[in-house]
Amino acid sequence: MNYPIEKIATLIGARRIGSAETKVRWLLTDSRSLCFPEETLFFALRSNRNDGHNYVKELYQRGVRNFVVDHPIDLSPSSPVPGDISAGPAPSQQANLLVVPNTLEALQRLAERHRDEFHNLPIVGITGSNGKTMVKEWLYQLLLPSQKIVRSPRSYNSQIGVPLSVWLLNEQTQVGIFEAGISQPGEMEALSDIIQPTIGVLTTLGQAHQENFRSMEEKCMEKLILMRHTKAMVYPSDNDIVSRCVRRMDYQGEKIGWSRTNAYAPLYISHEHEGTVNYTFRGTDGSFTIPFIDQASRDNAITCAAIALHLGLTPQQLQQRMAHIEPVAMRLEVKQGQRGCTLINDSYNNDVNSLDIALDFLNRRASDHASSTTIPSGIAASLSLSRPVPGGTSAGTSTAATVPGGFAAGVPPKKTLILSDIYQSGLAAPALYAQVSTLLTQRGIDKLIGIGPQISAQADAFAVPEKHFFPSTDAFLASPVPRQLQGELILLKGARSFAFDHITEQLEQRVHETILEVDLGALVSNLNHYRSFLKPQTKLVCMIKADAYGAGAIEVARTLQDHRVDYLAVAVADEGMLLRKAGVTANIMVMNPEMTSFKTLFDYDLEPEVYSFRLLDALIAAARKEGITAWPVHIKLDTGMHRLGFNVEASSQETDEIDQLVDRLLHQQAVIPRSVFSHFVGADSDQFDTFSQQQFECFDKASQRLQAAFSHKILRHIDNSAGIEHFPERQLDMCRLGLGLYGIDPREETTLSCVSTLKTTILQLRHVKAGDSIGYSRRTVLTRDSLIAAIPIGYADGLDRHLGNRGGYCLVNGKKADYVGNICMDVAMVDVTDISCQEGDTVEIFGRNLPVSLLSQKLDTIPYEVLTGVSDRVKRVYFQDQ
Repeated sequence: MNYPIEKIATLIGARRIGSAETKVRWLLTDSRSLCFPEETLFFALRSNRNDGHNYVKELYQRGVRNFVVDHPIDLSPSSPVPGDISAGPAPSQQANLLVVPNTLEALQRLAERHRDEFHNLPIVGITGSNGKTMVKEWLYQLLLPSQKIVRSPRSYNSQIGVPLSVWLLNEQTQVGIFEAGISQPGEMEALSDIIQPTIGVLTTLGQAHQENFRSMEEKCMEKLILMRHTKAMVYPSDNDIVSRCVRRMDYQGEKIGWSRTNAYAPLYISHEHEGTVNYTFRGTDGSFTIPFIDQASRDNAITCAAIALHLGLTPQQLQQRMAHIEPVAMRLEVKQGQRGCTLINDSYNNDVNSLDIALDFLNRRASDHASSTTIPSGIAASLSLSRPVPGGTSAGTSTAATVPGGFAAGVPPKKTLILSDIYQSGLAAPALYAQVSTLLTQRGIDKLIGIGPQISAQADAFAVPEKHFFPSTDAFLASPVPRQLQGELILLKGARSFAFDHITEQLEQRVHETILEVDLGALVSNLNHYRSFLKPQTKLVCMIKADAYGAGAIEVARTLQDHRVDYLAVAVADEGMLLRKAGVTANIMVMNPEMTSFKTLFDYDLEPEVYSFRLLDALIAAARKEGITAWPVHIKLDTGMHRLGFNVEASSQETDEIDQLVDRLLHQQAVIPRSVFSHFVGADSDQFDTFSQQQFECFDKASQRLQAAFSHKILRHIDNSAGIEHFPERQLDMCRLGLGLYGIDPREETTLSCVSTLKTTILQLRHVKAGDSIGYSRRTVLTRDSLIAAIPIGYADGLDRHLGNRGGYCLVNGKKADYVGNICMDVAMVDVTDISCQEGDTVEIFGRNLPVSLLSQKLDTIPYEVLTGVSDRVKRVYFQDQ
């Protein structure tokens, strides 16, 4: 929904300074997330660590025109830059400052008034100590096939996150699902007023944030404020504290308490076995099976079932959809460890309640190992907790078989817990860890590794058979204990500040695999390098076509969006659609739209390039058919590339098409030019400078003719990665950053940060005698006794066959190793005769130590082809050094 700025000023009771007539579609609280400046309203929030008012002038320079502030701010630049977007009319005429006493309260009030627009809409408000996000996401999955859902993004459940979530409600919404999280008394009141749920949900009541409440009852009553005016509420009625608090609140709506003990409960769970749940809901029997076996997942699924059934899902629909719910990220990840261990990583949060949930899963894994006499089929080296074993069948019947982790069948593995200090429990340390000790005893933990000063100080409280304590994660990793872990089932449960991912990295078994490592920090470094050449007002388009040059478009797009690039550019509409489905909201330009893709463009808010009258006419017709007006398009002019684009100069065979283009655009309302651009043929080489000058002059004249016909600003851009540095005077309104973003300088003058590293491992080493041949067709014959390594990468992964037979090399432990023999589909062989190495060692195909530009030179091609040639079957691993 678009709100006129004057309406917003009225809704939040603001004093308006400025007279710009604008409409607001997007709310912004983090300047790094700016996507659509023209339709954005920025709330300058204050926190203990930052003040949003510090970013107002920067955002104004970047095109934002609407601000909610707690005091007037002078938007005039201290030193105007020629061509600056703020030049011309005074800022007070170009922008709106909405002055309020408290910007956070104004944000919440606006979201509350927006929520009032949807008074007949079913809204589910979810609170609880654990499971809020899981219930929200699973409920979304259950309802999505038949409803249009708006839900909280990620875990947007705070005083800021909730209003931003509720703002997402629109005319198409049929159900809203929002989380509400609190950490102290008095917080739920505002969230309840914003969400105004019609159905309230309490997932669990646990110890999280207990330090801010005098009792569990006080915390429960605070959470139940969310339910006060709902028509129905779902809660676990077997919890005595919850049931007692529900009675105290004198609730007037329908109580949907679910129970395993009370057969008269609205939702009675009559029987459970692993992932199967039998129930009775309002007198009707039903059952469902979920692809999870742990207690927490069943509890969350039961909560979802109560909500879904209340909202009208039939038992048959529930049964069908529950079987296909998918896991939520960052929950109980199971991996194969070194020395026959299995790792269960649950470092998402760390409180007593979630610890009990994780220990329950640990026990189930241990029981599975102890009772199993066969090897489950389809087990991978790294498993997700919530996926069933593919096929669910046995691979054999030998009683001596082992299961993942190397445990002997029929023998229960040693259960080991690596536990950090527990924060925010509300209990004194002796009482807290005495409670934890009792829990570990009940769950049968054999070994405890405590990490942190608090748990170490309470070492005597634990009565487990074996225990070790360390003041920090680094101290534990430096000790002999990690290397002594063998044949154990290990649960890692740590607060995020303890960085347990370092423990996982050390304990996880190294598997033979080919991966493309993508350094997102290097990507940002390259982005900032090119930004350093740009004028403050110059916008930036980042090219992420061809799956972000092989790096993986979704993660790259998310990173670039976080760093406030103005546009992303893809090749075809389907690439843009995938980004939208992945939650990318930045402006997306489609460089090569196809005639069949118009519906996709409209459905997913994608802005096409237009380069011919045939394409323009077809797009206008499609837009009119859909009832669309003023759809933004990007006009491409041919200034010498002679690939695609409207002609800008008359010749003996071609005519100048600018006047005709202007006439065509002015006599329709379906599309509107957002930008006009062209391509330099040779900005990367000085030898083409004269031709580049001719191109620019041609583009400058033609683009100004187009702009003169329209009253709105049309962005002009021609500089690419090479042009940003080589032709800084030609930056105009926007530049396009492509290859340079990925660490390759087209002019080979600057050392950029390496983004993509293709690496694999040595599968096998083999001694081969002089005179013997390697690989298919005996193309390489050895002239000396050699040591040959087989590596799991081939032409199906993107390794060019021309590198074989000593046509190129890789790096093994930093040393050059020639490819020998023909490169096969899945395997290549390299000569490591003079290299100290062993099976399992890392091999770099290209990356930080072997630049992709050297590889492309060997192949007589360009880096683009090498980067984009990496197959989709190669796993992408993303990281960012902090």
